[in-house]
Amino acid sequence: MRQKTKLIHGGITGDEKTGAVSVPIYQVSTYKQQGVGEHSGYEYSRTGNPTRFALEELIKDLEGGYAGFAFGSGMAAITAVLMTFKQGDHIVFTDDVYGGTYRLVSQVITRFGLEASFVDTSDIANVEAALQDNTQAIFAETPTNPLLKITDLAKVSALAKQHDLTFIVDNTFATPYWQNPIEQGADIVLHSATKYLGGHSDVVAGLVVVNSQKWAEDVHFVLNSSGGILGPHDSWLLMRGIKTLGVRMEEIESNTKAFVEFLADLPEVEKIYYPGLESHKGHDVHNKQASGYAGMVSFDIGSGEKAGKLLSHTRYFTLAESLGAVESLISVPAKMTHASIPADRRRELGISDGLVRVSIGLEDIEDLKEDFLQALRQ
Repeated sequence: MRQKTKLIHGGITGDEKTGAVSVPIYQVSTYKQQGVGEHSGYEYSRTGNPTRFALEELIKDLEGGYAGFAFGSGMAAITAVLMTFKQGDHIVFTDDVYGGTYRLVSQVITRFGLEASFVDTSDIANVEAALQDNTQAIFAETPTNPLLKITDLAKVSALAKQHDLTFIVDNTFATPYWQNPIEQGADIVLHSATKYLGGHSDVVAGLVVVNSQKWAEDVHFVLNSSGGILGPHDSWLLMRGIKTLGVRMEEIESNTKAFVEFLADLPEVEKIYYPGLESHKGHDVHNKQASGYAGMVSFDIGSGEKAGKLLSHTRYFTLAESLGAVESLISVPAKMTHASIPADRRRELGISDGLVRVSIGLEDIEDLKEDFLQALRQ
């Protein structure tokens, strides 16, 4: 089954009892049992819910994994995965990681005795140099947020296997439509499903896919114990969004390529970060492991003052956090999505005050160009 067909026919489709072509919303907390300890597969909706399970089966199929799990947010999904490790374990993270992930790791998870190092995982030598005797996992985000750095999944996977480490990949920007890290050797794949998978700015969710029974048992144990589950209605909304992921990603990609070409001709734009550019560091690696570039573009216009003025004048680009929606969004990472990262750390990473990040949507590309130009020239 090809990917665009799998988006619609993967997982559990319809309802055998009624013939409904859409999975029903099982808005229920508990289930009648035939006898003490005898149930039909469901006993309590924190442990398992039919609507949520249908979503979990779908993302499992899309990523080519062993099992899938749905959480109340992307951060809840990342937290659950990190909670499968124990006090004293060390994890190597991508340095240019989402600001929420950096905050979670540096200010919350480390309180419980987990150790972390942040390195540029686009260079395998950095990853290898960061390994310690107590290292248990490597966590890579590719492309990264917001500088769109690329990590070579096959190389890091080989390194992880050599040292008997778990390889975790945040696949939010690429989506399973363009990239499948488990095929490249990843053990666990994460998604902020709030973004491209949902695609309509109407649901907050996180998804995890694992490649083995052992990891399935470990993640489900944390999910059931900590309770950060996704509700049935949001599960249904997410499945509905995923059905159109293919057509959305293809149209978004077309719009994004045209927008990047437009940006390249503007003297006000100093530097563009986009994996689709041949000049982008990691372009060839990304082409090797992914079949598309998605709709995220970052660029520097020189100063925070200029960025602020630009964002105050756009009409079709909505000033908002998040990404991956049908509407185009614009933000300044240093002041918004990555504000939780200390200023000196942002400067070290290259996240300047003048860095602008856009998530290209499904509007007419000519309207987006005109809107951006009038805002820039004001």
